[in-house]
Amino acid sequence: MVKKTDRKMERTRRHVRVRRKISGTSDRPRLCIYRSNTNLYVQVIDDVAGNTLVSASTLDKEVKSKHANKQAAKELGALIAKKALDKKIETVVFDRGGYIYHGVVKELAEAAREGGLKF
Repeated sequence: MVKKTDRKMERTRRHVRVRRKISGTSDRPRLCIYRSNTNLYVQVIDDVAGNTLVSASTLDKEVKSKHANKQAAKELGALIAKKALDKKIETVVFDRGGYIYHGVVKELAEAAREGGLKF
């Protein structure tokens, strides 16, 4: 019998592996991405204090595209960069959330870099 791989479990394993290596501090918080079938969510997190400093998603009113596609990722990356710079956060650690750095994740990261975040 051929076993079907559990994609959610595989992503969780990759994310745990990545999280062992990176952590957000108050000087350099963690930019974390979550991608569902319908929406994208981004947070800037201080792991030492356990606080979410800035968050944005495609459900926000500022984002025109309400889907989990590349256009929405570009808008969301620019929005999170603007919000983070307003809170005087310039450098972050990028946490891809177990997703491969391709497509939506790549577009979001590039848009955040263009918006002024350094990582």
